[in-house]
Amino acid sequence: MTTLTAARTAIRVRGLIKSFGHGRGHTVALGGLDLDVAEGQFLCLLGRSGCGKSTLLNVLAQLDEPTAGSVDLGGRKVAMMFQDATLFPWLTAGGNIALALRLAGVPRSQRSARVAELLELAHLGGLQQKRPHELSGGMRQRVALVRALAQDASVLLMDEPFGALDAMTRDVLHDELERIWRERRLTVVFVTHNVREAVRLGDRVLLMAPSPGRVDAELDVDVPRPRRIDSPEVGERARRLTDQLQAQGSMT
Repeated sequence: MTTLTAARTAIRVRGLIKSFGHGRGHTVALGGLDLDVAEGQFLCLLGRSGCGKSTLLNVLAQLDEPTAGSVDLGGRKVAMMFQDATLFPWLTAGGNIALALRLAGVPRSQRSARVAELLELAHLGGLQQKRPHELSGGMRQRVALVRALAQDASVLLMDEPFGALDAMTRDVLHDELERIWRERRLTVVFVTHNVREAVRLGDRVLLMAPSPGRVDAELDVDVPRPRRIDSPEVGERARRLTDQLQAQGSMT
C-alpha cells in the first residue's frame, strides 16, 4: 500500500447483494460482498465478464440501488468515467467541462478559469475550442477525465476507461492518471479486464469471481512507483493473477 493511502476509510461496503429480475429468471450479480477502500487508495477490480465489477461501480455511484446490504462513502462526492468518453459532440472540449462545472454549481464567473485549469491539468492546454471529432481517442478520454474531476469529487470510479485505446496511448494515459491521482489525492476504483493494467496502476487488486459476484482473491501490489507495464516485477505479479483467473475458467 502506498504512502498516499490514509488510515481513514473512504468506501465501506457490507453484505452487498444485487440481483436482477424475479422468480426463476432472476440473477444474483453480487452475493454478500464486503469491501473497504482506504482514502487515497487506488483499487483495481479484475475479473471475467459477469462477475459484477460494473454492477459494483453502479451501486457505488448510486446509479443502482442495492438489493440488500449497505454502502457508506461518508458523504464523499463520487464521479464516474466510462469506457466511452461520452462527450457531447456539439460542445467543444471546454464546453463539455464547463457544463459539468455548471451542473456542480460553479458560478458562471469562475467557470472559464476553472476550465483552463482543468485542461492544463490533463496537458490539454490550447485544445479548449476543439470539438470531440477533432480530438484523438486518448485526448477525448483526457477530456472525459477532467470533466469528471470538474465535479470536485474525491472518489473516482472508472469502468474500463482505456479498454478501447491502443497500447501506446493507454501507456501514456496510465502515467497521466497516476499523476492526477497523486496531485488530487483521489480515491480510485478502477475496473479492468487487463491483468497487467491492474498491477501497473493499483495499490490493491481484487480478483472477482462470478455466480454470484464476490471477491475471490486479493493482491497488495508491492512494486514501487513509478511502474512500467512491461517491467519484470509487474509481469511476475500479473502472472500470479492470470493463473488464478485461469483456475476460475477462461475470461470472456
